Amino acid sequence: MGISKVMGCLSTILFSAFICLKKYGRTYTAAPLLLGALVGYTVSIASHPAINLPFILGKSSHGSFPLWSKFLFAPYLLTVRAYVVFKRTKRRESLYDEISEELYLGGWPTSLSRLPPGDPAVIDCTCELPRSYFVPAESYLCIPLWDSRSPDPTQIEHAVRWACQKRSEKKPVYIHCANGHGRSVCVMCALLVELGLTESWKDAEKMISQKRPLIRMNAQHRKRLEEWSKRRIGSTAK
Repeated sequence: MGISKVMGCLSTILFSAFICLKKYGRTYTAAPLLLGALVGYTVSIASHPAINLPFILGKSSHGSFPLWSKFLFAPYLLTVRAYVVFKRTKRRESLYDEISEELYLGGWPTSLSRLPPGDPAVIDCTCELPRSYFVPAESYLCIPLWDSRSPDPTQIEHAVRWACQKRSEKKPVYIHCANGHGRSVCVMCALLVELGLTESWKDAEKMISQKRPLIRMNAQHRKRLEEWSKRRIGSTAK
């Protein structure tokens, strides 16, 4: 189930709870539930594939959130961070894996000790999580995406070019989303192709799955990668 449906269902539950409490005269007690429901419905609509507006959360290119976003979307932003950390404690999987030499794929790093070695350049594929404080802004690129959504070919190309530049500077590259299973995998597939480590994104997906078995790209990820591949072949042929 995509994020839009999940948030829609959760928001409906919160709104129903608000209505029930209000009937018993507990309007003030129920107010936080109403706020949570309204924020949830907003995220549900903005993250729908037909709309897809990750910029509504206000995450900057430097990975920070403005005060208005922290206040307005607090129920969502705080819940997501707590869920990511909680889910990580229940899953028997390393935070990141080295897919090829100095190319790392994984989840949102919460401490310096959880960052791959070698002072890596970081590509952040989330719109809901902030840049970790220990990641320098000059070694950071944000490609803001909703969970389970895919970057478009232009975003993929931008990320790949940036990563290739960092590799030419002999810097390791760490590509992450929340858990390192979908959004970041899509970008890593393209990077492996661009660096000549695989012939196609399909081969790249197989290569990644051998190192990180729990990845799960969806149909949209694969569609965007195919579009990017065709553009790449077309530009090479010119």
